[in-house]
This record gives sequence, structure tokens and C-alpha cells, in this order.
Amino acid sequence: MQPIRRLAMVSLHTSPLDQPGTGDAGGMNVYVIELAKRLAQRGIEVDIFTRATDSTLAPLVEATDGVSVRHIHAGPFEGLTKEELPGQLCVFAREVLRAEAAQPLGHYDAVHSHYWLSGQVGALARDRWGVPLVHSMHTMAKVKNDALAAGDKPEPVARIIGEEQVVEAADMLIANTDLEAKQLINLYDAEPGRVEVVHPGVDLSVFRPVDRAVARAELGLPLDAHVLLFAGRIQPLKAPDVLLRAVDVLLRRDPSLRSRLVVPIVGGPSGSGLDRPESLAALAHELGIADVVRFVPPVSQATLARWYAAATLVAVPSYNESFGLVAAEAQATATPVVAAAVGGLTTIVRDGHSGFLVDGHQPEAWAHTLGRVIADPALLTRLQSGALEQARQFSWEATAAQTLAVYQRARSLMRESVA
Repeated sequence: MQPIRRLAMVSLHTSPLDQPGTGDAGGMNVYVIELAKRLAQRGIEVDIFTRATDSTLAPLVEATDGVSVRHIHAGPFEGLTKEELPGQLCVFAREVLRAEAAQPLGHYDAVHSHYWLSGQVGALARDRWGVPLVHSMHTMAKVKNDALAAGDKPEPVARIIGEEQVVEAADMLIANTDLEAKQLINLYDAEPGRVEVVHPGVDLSVFRPVDRAVARAELGLPLDAHVLLFAGRIQPLKAPDVLLRAVDVLLRRDPSLRSRLVVPIVGGPSGSGLDRPESLAALAHELGIADVVRFVPPVSQATLARWYAAATLVAVPSYNESFGLVAAEAQATATPVVAAAVGGLTTIVRDGHSGFLVDGHQPEAWAHTLGRVIADPALLTRLQSGALEQARQFSWEATAAQTLAVYQRARSLMRESVA
């Protein structure tokens, strides 16, 4: 079998060049660019197709050696929500096909699409180019709708139908965890032989242990504080309000904690959180804990690593996570994680070893777990060691090697279906 030389990645609704932590930019952005980098290091040329959201963007940007980002004009540059993007699929697909048509015949050896919108375009490219389609869901409407946060909007039926079509069209599906693989099979009728589990990775050169005193001094945090950190997009799905409500319970139970408690919220509004961008700050004032909460805009990966390293604990109270990259990154800095026992978080966090998993989203239960750790220095030290040990299981190099094997398998399966 010929090696993969050139790969087309499709990430329609969010660019890998966008700053994670706000808008639609999050873990998937990190996934796409980090995987592309590692594939390029293996000698594969990667073109990432994404929708242009600014008229000043160059049509072609070299993100790193061997990785190019192609900005496709499809719809207005600004003001187009993710829910409105299906109306631009035809224009986007046409421009992707046009870009390939300008190259010699057989330019791409495979297509890897990310999220269902991209999968629709990837399916068309697969048929036109005669190459295999590998698809990563990242999130699934049926799973999200089964675990909606209070006040959040359910995913529309059109998305569910679109996802079912992509599952049917793809030659191989990549699941982040065993649980996601089961969901693809049980909820979307994916053929088990076409689903492969490949864990995302962590850049262990960026997310690594740093002396806590040094990290706190850089960020202006007290050395002796209990720092309970949330990092991610501010929206109901990610549930940062659960952390604030738990902190309120902690302070009512033990008012003496107030002088030593700091709760940084690193990220920006996203999704349905854009409807009320000030709601989390308003909640902090309503609960009477605004004095211990710090709102920090989205930061670079290097600065985020410093925040993780400075934290006592990182809280991930999401209602659903296909993987939970924040938890993996935090553990790589030797910081334990307290996470909701949902989705991929049950794979990333080893309960009682690298952190704790909390059933449900009741503030009292979260306060109990957070308080238990900050009150027991010996337990915290043990969890720090466990977090670092757990993080070593995840690297982008391993992700790239396993993903490349999936591409080759997809080629083989496609030849069988054509034959």
C-alpha cells in the first residue's frame, strides 16, 4: 500500500488558527492543529480547509512546516452563527473541490473531516476524488441532547440527520474514547469494524510541571491560596456556574476560607453563553463571592499551562465532554482535576488517583469533593503525583501514529467496497 503523502483536513466552522477558549474555538481547534503538526513531522503534507471569518485573512497561510490553512470564502465573514452554517455548505464544498482541481490529478490521498458540518463536505470530496474519508465527530447531537444543562438549547433535528449521514458515508470513524465508540455504534448505528478509538494527546513540552511558587508569582496569585481554576468556554454545557455555586457552599460552611480562596475563570463566552455574556459575573455577585472570583480572557497555550501549574485543583464540571482536553492538559502540569463523571472525562481522570469524578452537578457534592482535597495536604500531594502519571498516557505523537494507521485502514476498506 502506498504511503499517505498529502492529506486534506476539513474544519469548516472553526479555524485551527483561532484562539481557543471563546466563540466556537476550543479543544477541537487544538486537536486539528496539533495532529496536523505531528503528521507533517512524519512527512505528510496537510492542507486544512476552514471558513474565512475575516476579509483580511490570506487565502493560504502556512501554519508550520508542512501544514497549510486554506481560508474558504463562504457566506458573510462575521455574524454567521454555527446554526446558520448549513446554508453555506454548498458554497464551501464547491470552493474545496475547486482548490483540489487546481492541483495535479490524485493530489490528496485521504480526507479527514472534523465535526458533522465538515463531514458533509468530506463525503462529497471522498466521492469526487476517489479517496477514503475518515471522520471525527468531536461532539454528537444525540449525546448532548441527553445531557442538557438548565437553560441550554437542544441540538436541532437537522444536525442529527446530518450526523447520521456522515456516519453512513465515512470509511472510518475515529472516536476519542471507548465510550464515544459505543455511542457511535449504539446511537448512530455505526458498523463496529469502522470505528477506531484514538485518544487525543497533550503537548507535553508545553504542559509540564512548573514550580507552583514561580507560576503564582508570574500570575499575581498568593503563594498560600487555594486556587480552584476553571478553563474553557463560558457556556451552559461547560457548567462554570457549578464551580461558583460549590464555592458559595464552601464559604458558607467555612467562612475562614475566604481570605485564602481564589477562583480564576479563564475563557470567554461561547455558544448559548453569548446570549448573556455577563451572566457568570452576575452570578458571582448574586452569590456574594465576586471578591474571590477572577475573570481572565482566553490566553495562549503557554500561559494556560502556567495557570494550570499555579492551580491547586482544576474543575471540569461539564455536562458532556467527548474527551476533556482541559483535564488532560491540567494533569500534565501535575495539577489534579475534579471533573463531572461524564463522557471522556471518565477516561482522562482516574478517580481517586489523578483527581476525583463527581456524579451529577449538585453544588453540595462538588463542594464536598473540593473541600476534601484542599483540607488534606497529603491527599493533594498524592493526587499531584497521580495526575502526572496519568498524563503520560497521552501524547500527540502517539495520536498521530494511530491516526495514520486509521487512514491506511480506511484506504483498504474503501478498495474493498469499490471492488
